[in-house]
Amino acid sequence: MTTTATATQSAETAPRRTDQANKLTRQMTNRWLMRSYMLSKLPLGFFAGLRVDELDAARCTASVPYGWMTTNPFRSTYFAAQAMAAEMSTGALAMLAVRSAPASVAMLITGLEAEFGKKATDRAFFTCTGGDELFAAVARTVETGEAATATVTTIGKMADGTEVARFSFTWSFKRRSRS
Repeated sequence: MTTTATATQSAETAPRRTDQANKLTRQMTNRWLMRSYMLSKLPLGFFAGLRVDELDAARCTASVPYGWMTTNPFRSTYFAAQAMAAEMSTGALAMLAVRSAPASVAMLITGLEAEFGKKATDRAFFTCTGGDELFAAVARTVETGEAATATVTTIGKMADGTEVARFSFTWSFKRRSRS
């Protein structure tokens, strides 16, 4: 395959970006806009210090601090606070895929699995690189009208590289009927 053919193929299979998706990316990565959104729609995330550190069509990193609002009695970050950041890292990508779709698509978590390694005693960064799978599932549901699912994994690490948790979320997508 030639370089030109590879570039053409990559452009054809690359996730479609819309103005809405670009706006969502700017809002979620702008600390003030995201905190404002969380205060009104996700107050627990606001008070916990949840944030989106990085977001593009392929990957998202969300983090949650270790602090008195997120600490458990064992002096580590409470698993629910970690799950919140893990969900945000996959959910932001799912929202981006939905906003990039040419039709209205509903999204919902239908499954969750978690494994915990070391104690999270510092800010935990959850990175999901499953954007391609989520965009493909949204494309399938838009094309067929049938529900489509994608299971993506996010890995939580502290700044020193210590892995604290792995979460797998199954997202379901369904094209909304025109009413």
